[in-house]
Amino acid sequence: MTLMTKLYGAAAALALTAGIATAEPALIYDLGGKFDKSFNEAAFNGAERWAEETGGSYLEIEIQSEAQREQALRRFAESGANPIVTTGFAIASSIEEVAPDYPDTKFVNIDGFLPEIPENVQMIAFQEHQGSFLVGMMAAMATESNTVGFIGGMDVPLIRHFGCGYAQGVKAVDPDITVIANMTGTTPAAWNDPVKGSELAKAQISQGADVIYAAAGGTGVGVLQTAADENILSIGVDSNQNHLHPGKVLTSMLKRVDVAVYNAMLVGTDLETGGSVVLGLEDNGVGVAMDENNASLVTDEMMAAVEDARQKIINGDIDVVSYYANDSCPVINF
Repeated sequence: MTLMTKLYGAAAALALTAGIATAEPALIYDLGGKFDKSFNEAAFNGAERWAEETGGSYLEIEIQSEAQREQALRRFAESGANPIVTTGFAIASSIEEVAPDYPDTKFVNIDGFLPEIPENVQMIAFQEHQGSFLVGMMAAMATESNTVGFIGGMDVPLIRHFGCGYAQGVKAVDPDITVIANMTGTTPAAWNDPVKGSELAKAQISQGADVIYAAAGGTGVGVLQTAADENILSIGVDSNQNHLHPGKVLTSMLKRVDVAVYNAMLVGTDLETGGSVVLGLEDNGVGVAMDENNASLVTDEMMAAVEDARQKIINGDIDVVSYYANDSCPVINF
């Protein structure tokens, strides 16, 4: 049901134009590829669910460079795809440039920010710090060394937002636990470098970390693999990554990108635009993953503490500080 398209110069542009007539929505993945087992793959799963349930078809593009973002948006819009769903903060500026030229096309961006949102654009954000707080609590309750780690992908405010929530959750359980934090890099390549992820994980393990949370896209696959090889625990992100190393992944911080994509495609051209949607614990937009792969790792005490904190965050009794509030974190320096 899915027409795969990649933009490779003029040939790919022609293929895109020829094929789009059979598809209504379109999905543009961020760099790192749709099978990153994390953020992009969650988007893919949402689109696949929509296709399977509706019998519809959609276009998808795995861009290979930053320069292809605007080209992909324009080609889809010119050919009639609607809505055009995009993932990753980096494409937001391209949408800001392109959307006014196609007022009858609706655009969706997951994770980006625009100071002024065009009338035909919907921005979707998540309260990642809330979900990260919960997995931070779990890390603190699982550690035996009193040292835990965080490995981010590209060093941007979004990933610091994850790390800050995580550190707050750790410190809420025990303020004396050490949190080590590293970022993979400062360019988009940081999302797809499992070798570097492995190196960073080994460095943190050498400093005593026995639980490591990876918020790094495809790079995180290397973190989780190394953690399993070194017999420590890891925490996945975005998609449920518990199955990658059963009995070694403590949990995954779920970010329901799949639901956001599914809902956007389901509503289709009736999508409400001109504003933003923010999904958090109350909306089940973020949360912790529990299944048969991590059941033996998670104690009843741990789950009770997480559920109690979840409800208190929703009620406002626990305030998880957002990194975005003043571009800093009260419990950790990046």
